[in-house]
Amino acid sequence: MQYTVKNSVEIKGIGLHSGCESVLKIEPAAENTGIVFKRGDLNGEPPIRALYSNVADTRNCTCLGTSPQNIISTIEHLMATLYILGIDNAEISVNNPEIPILDGSAKVFYEILSKAELQPQNAPRQFLKVKKEIKFTDDKGASVTLLPAEDFSVHFDIDFPSKIVGKQSFDGKITKDKFAAEIAPCRTFCEKYQVDYLRSIGLIKGGSLENAVVLDGETILNPEGFRVPNECVNHKVLDTIGDLYTSGYYILAKVVANKSGHYHNNEVLKALFASSDNYEVLEGK
Repeated sequence: MQYTVKNSVEIKGIGLHSGCESVLKIEPAAENTGIVFKRGDLNGEPPIRALYSNVADTRNCTCLGTSPQNIISTIEHLMATLYILGIDNAEISVNNPEIPILDGSAKVFYEILSKAELQPQNAPRQFLKVKKEIKFTDDKGASVTLLPAEDFSVHFDIDFPSKIVGKQSFDGKITKDKFAAEIAPCRTFCEKYQVDYLRSIGLIKGGSLENAVVLDGETILNPEGFRVPNECVNHKVLDTIGDLYTSGYYILAKVVANKSGHYHNNEVLKALFASSDNYEVLEGK
């Protein structure tokens, strides 16, 4: 059956780019509502359902939007947490264009929401079963493929010039235990020169070593180093889980990703939904 949160949950933090406090409120929602976001600081702007078709930008994050003003960015870590905890329906308000970045991972979202009481609802959960191979490849060879499967698993490969990251792979079925131990704690990562550039143009005012892994050549600037082995590729898996939940369903597929990101995840969902021959919707699997 579908589930929502039984009571309101509030999470506070800072927006990565604005550096301003971001207050997130997750409220119960009726059956078949899905995950819906709303800007609490804007009057008259419509709520935005977290669907691939409402994604307005995929540069550095997944951003929903219905207009240049009515946008909500960096939804992917929260979306991944809602997916893995089985929260089908929620109305989420935020007083900022950005979801709180917290520590740059899904760890805090998972810790808070896993303690929240969930309310079973009177409608069956909907699953989307991929029926044929769906693939999107960009002009640089990065790709993401959805293959028919009876459950949800991910195989992800990355290859970075830095020896600290280098080639990393993740392969496995996405379970709650694996998510909590190996995926949720994995932070976003970047090179120092990228940080310097973004700050020079007035972005990532809220960015720090508290919410990202920063690499400088062959050095990790974070004193604690990596949290888990292969933290970088595992963070890419985290993003992929969250992005694919913008399908509006619990997807049954094997995901094979190579050097891909938010843009590729959004494009493969567009390709998936381009024809009803590509999938089958199942209820209460």
